Amino acid sequence: MKLIVGLGNPGLEYEFSPHNMGFAVVDRLAERYSVRLARKQYQSLCGLAHIGDEDAWLIKPQTFMNLSGLAVEEWLAKQNSGPEELLVIADEIDLPWGIIRIRAKGGSAGHHGLESIIAAISSQQFARLRIGVCPEHPVTDTVHYLLSPMRRAQRREMEEVLERACDAGETLVKHGPAKAMNLFNRKVATKSSDE
Repeated sequence: MKLIVGLGNPGLEYEFSPHNMGFAVVDRLAERYSVRLARKQYQSLCGLAHIGDEDAWLIKPQTFMNLSGLAVEEWLAKQNSGPEELLVIADEIDLPWGIIRIRAKGGSAGHHGLESIIAAISSQQFARLRIGVCPEHPVTDTVHYLLSPMRRAQRREMEEVLERACDAGETLVKHGPAKAMNLFNRKVATKSSDE
C-alpha cells in the first residue's frame, strides 16, 4: 500500500499559494483516477486510488504544514506501513519555478512540513517529490510569498507543472524512484512571466 502525501495548508485562502503545491498535485492525481478526496481519517482528507498494480492512498493532511508529521505518523501506524511506502509531495523555494526534483531519501532542506514528518517518524528514508516555486524576482518576505495566491501567469503555467508532477508521481509508484529520477529530474521547467 502506497501513501502519497501532498503537503499544504487547509483553507480557501491558501488554495492557490505556492506552499500548497503538494495539495494541488494530490488533487490532480485524484482527478486522473476519479477519486473523491472526501473521506476524513487520520487527521487528513483522503481517497484510495489504483495506480498501475498498486493501491495508493491520496492524502492531504489537515493539520497545517508545520504539523504534517502528526498525520503521516498516524497513517504509517494505522496502515502498518514503513517509510519506504511513503511519497511526500511538497513545494521547494530553492528550486526554480516549475522544476521537479525527486529523491529517494534525504533531509528536509529547511521545509517545515518535511521537518515535521522526519521528526514524527524518526526517519529520512522516504521518497519526496519537490516542485520549484522560487520567484523570478527577489522577495522581501518569503513567508508572505509562499502563503499568498499566485499571480495569474503562474496559475496558467501551473497546469503544465501539475501534469508533469503527476506523471512523475505515477512513474515513482509504478517503477520506483530510480526510474522517476532518471526521467524527471533533468526536465526543464516552463519559464514564469510577470503580469
